[in-house]
Amino acid sequence: MLAQPGPKRGEGIAAVVHSITTASPDRIAPVCRHFTQCGGCALQHWRAEPAAAWKAGLLGAALRRAGFADIPLHPTITTPPGTRRRMDLAIHRAQAGKGGGAGGRLRLGLHQARGREVIDLVECPVLDPALAALIPPLRALLSGLAVPRREGSAIANLLDSGPDLLLRLDVEPNVDARQALIAFARANDLPRLSWALGTGPAEPIVILRSPVTRLAGVAVNPAPGAFLQASATGAAAITAAVLAGLPEKLPARATIAELYAGMGTLTLALAARARVVAWEGDAEAVTTLRAAANGAGLANRISITQRDLARRPIPAKELASVAAIVLDPPYAGAPAQMADLAAARVARVIYVSCNPAALARDAAILRAAGYRVLAATPIDQFLWSPRLESVTVFARG
Repeated sequence: MLAQPGPKRGEGIAAVVHSITTASPDRIAPVCRHFTQCGGCALQHWRAEPAAAWKAGLLGAALRRAGFADIPLHPTITTPPGTRRRMDLAIHRAQAGKGGGAGGRLRLGLHQARGREVIDLVECPVLDPALAALIPPLRALLSGLAVPRREGSAIANLLDSGPDLLLRLDVEPNVDARQALIAFARANDLPRLSWALGTGPAEPIVILRSPVTRLAGVAVNPAPGAFLQASATGAAAITAAVLAGLPEKLPARATIAELYAGMGTLTLALAARARVVAWEGDAEAVTTLRAAANGAGLANRISITQRDLARRPIPAKELASVAAIVLDPPYAGAPAQMADLAAARVARVIYVSCNPAALARDAAILRAAGYRVLAATPIDQFLWSPRLESVTVFARG
């Protein structure tokens, strides 16, 4: 292969391939026509088995950088194509003359690899078909409206009740646009369609039925555009690995501390094993989880507090008495929280990560505090991308 190295990117270096001298036996034909142009996938040319082994290697390498050896590394759990239940697409309308508006060509898709141009998606093998089917009619609808004027995004979560769509726009939809969006929601059987100005709060345009999904068997009503694990199979794999990492025998009055709880993907499952004291920074997620717990009669099993752990980490003394700590931090990890977490000297820490580099940094603090790795599970729910989800179980002693 002849390639031109480019700038440093993450843990590696970006490069442009000019030619392939001899194709690897692991190279296959990509399944999507947008591959190499669209920035959503980078690994469609790689057979599944070596790609899965490489992703497991990313997790092993991260833990070795943290100082661990003899890592009990499980095989990669890979989610299949066509199962992604969260869609976040860019909207771009080309300028029509000086004023822009509905006359310019509208693109709906993902940004190009290493660029800002929006690739107008015709297909997406990653997405659940129910979400992929929304792209052509949504593009047709927005092309004829005056929203967005130039830029926006379309975020959809596939709930048990159907696709829940949020449009982030650069201008408020007028009466005609709202009527057209209501008709779109009816025609495409959406439970709810909402809009927001930029990054502002969402406002439902129409609610045709309750937007609901089930987490650990509990009915949850997410806010528009709420964070949801990328796939149901990935969420199930994460939950299973977390539950398997708990101590086998928990005392009757045991408490589990959960940090970065979100709207309860893990919380509701953990509550079946012990009382859960949870913290989360996002107000909407806290409201969602509290309502779900109350509705399921779990108010005595789940305590949820809104708290920004980057600004106000939980002191070690508040964590010291729990049987286990479960944390699922954002991409940047939990640098502000780790010193107190390690100082609490809790017997079991279960770390859910979506960034091996952040995991390596945070796990080094646990290694210095005397923790060892009991299990490490790589979970590939970001199919055909270099990203990796993982669950690592740490124990003291």
